[in-house]
Amino acid sequence: MRLVPVRRSAPWRALLFPLIPLFAFALTLVSCISAEERLEIPRPTEQFRLDDIKRYTAEDPVRAIHLMGAYERSYGLEDRSFGELRQQAVENLKEAQIKAIDERRWDDAASMARSLMALGIEVESTGMEPDFLLAEAGEYLAGGSNLAAFVYAVRAHELDPLSADKALPFFERAVELGQRRTAAFFLAILESGGAQVDDEARAYAQGRDAPSDMIQGVATVMVYRGTRIERGMGSPDWILGSAFFVDPSGLLITNYHVIASEVDPSYEGYSRLYIRLGDSSSARIPARVVGWDKAMDLAIIKAEIKPAYVFSVVDRVLPRVGETVLAIGSPGGLEKTVTSGIVSALGRRFLPIGDVIQIDAAVNHGNSGGPVVDLYGRLVGIVFAGIEQYQGLNFAVPAERMAAALPAMIRGGKAERPWLGITVNETNQGAEIVYVAPFTPAAEQRLEEGVYITSINGIEPHVPQGTLIPALQDLLFPAKPGELVVLESSDGRTTVLRSTARPDVPLAAAAKLDSKERIAAPLFGLVLSPSATRGFSPSFLVKKVVRGSVADEAGLSENDPVSIKNLRVDENLGIAWMDINVKRRRSGYLETTMRLPAILDSPDTL
Repeated sequence: MRLVPVRRSAPWRALLFPLIPLFAFALTLVSCISAEERLEIPRPTEQFRLDDIKRYTAEDPVRAIHLMGAYERSYGLEDRSFGELRQQAVENLKEAQIKAIDERRWDDAASMARSLMALGIEVESTGMEPDFLLAEAGEYLAGGSNLAAFVYAVRAHELDPLSADKALPFFERAVELGQRRTAAFFLAILESGGAQVDDEARAYAQGRDAPSDMIQGVATVMVYRGTRIERGMGSPDWILGSAFFVDPSGLLITNYHVIASEVDPSYEGYSRLYIRLGDSSSARIPARVVGWDKAMDLAIIKAEIKPAYVFSVVDRVLPRVGETVLAIGSPGGLEKTVTSGIVSALGRRFLPIGDVIQIDAAVNHGNSGGPVVDLYGRLVGIVFAGIEQYQGLNFAVPAERMAAALPAMIRGGKAERPWLGITVNETNQGAEIVYVAPFTPAAEQRLEEGVYITSINGIEPHVPQGTLIPALQDLLFPAKPGELVVLESSDGRTTVLRSTARPDVPLAAAAKLDSKERIAAPLFGLVLSPSATRGFSPSFLVKKVVRGSVADEAGLSENDPVSIKNLRVDENLGIAWMDINVKRRRSGYLETTMRLPAILDSPDTL
């Protein structure tokens, strides 16, 4: 008879089997918690300490006011707990403004005035923002910095109309310099005030410059970046663009992307900047970068030369669709080329801040940075892009947005813009907060996702549909980082935030700090919520799909089960990819794996 051995289970196995359900339950519990935590806004680990707030009340009252709100929100305290301390911070801010006035730091005084006005504090006794802007304009005028003088005077006039006697010096300087459109701007102020104006000066201001005159104020921009090696062969690496003079001292405006290698710290190669006024036989004139605004794709450069023509930047003209415009530049290096077309559309969202003009005037490589003018000789835009495969699809930064960007660029260096740390989506109900970036002013103040912004600094924009986000950005744009911003939301909350400097690519910075489940909202328009399904890994449902987003175009819908497999962010290319598994309800819950692409430079951030 054959004996068959009996295999007995080891004692430890006998003990393990009953524990398996407990392990499964524990893993399910951990997964559930993990899913919820992955959708929470990351918070700073440090505590808001009262001693720090008291110290900032004296050293940095704006930051102290921000921290008081964050402390109250974090610990559920009432406003009266900081009443006396907040009042002391406001008084210190007023004293700091008075000191800035005494030291003739007009820009700082204007910045503090904006913070005080955001709080609803009366500042007539120390001066309003227009007063400081006009004082700074006067000093620039006396010092011969004409571009800055005109820019600050126009901004002061927009906030509080100038009287005729205050506008007269700027009018006279514009006539003296031969800047016809600038003279016309201040002439209108003089005539509205009933001032007497010399007939010859009036006739000059009311005249019109011909395109043949304007051509003399456009230059070719050339950036030499050494020798490029391809397949063992070397060739000169030149970047070509256009620029136009905006000041007799030799200041020109061009695109940031044309001169980026001159100032981009990530660029490690050789770079030399020149301009050329004539054809290829003309001398190359060395130039340097004065200031730049990457978000607006604008830069100011300077060459030591006196131009034959200077463009005016004071007109706040937004052309209408169908109007004829002229584009002047150096396409392919062909200097002084003028093309004509019409304004095809307004309000295109191609830049991180604001919107742009679409034109059908012929634009090619080398036109970037060139002026776009209307038939009255008024500057209406600056060419910044075209789409090669679609002839006639070209775009320009509106001149009014360029004018708003100038003060920060005139100060020199990189223009810093204010940043709150939120991504919004325009709906029929208004601007909905769909994402709060971690470790930002909005996160510190615990702003809620899903609520709507009703006003910024007491101003509620009433604009056509599709233009609400640029309008909100415009309310923040003239401010400096570090100023107070008051935001009202649909949940009845009024939040006081201290803005910070906007990152070059806000969502790229946020992606490094946040979970991929949360970053899916601002990048791909995919708002997630934890799934009730229990498993060994976090699972999610689609809570909302932002209309017009990548997720919307991919056919995702609410309550689709989703799991995110991978997220890749490439800052050099400016794009991101997300691989997801989704069971689409519209397809009978058939499981699909798909890749969602997105551009990092979202235009929907504040």
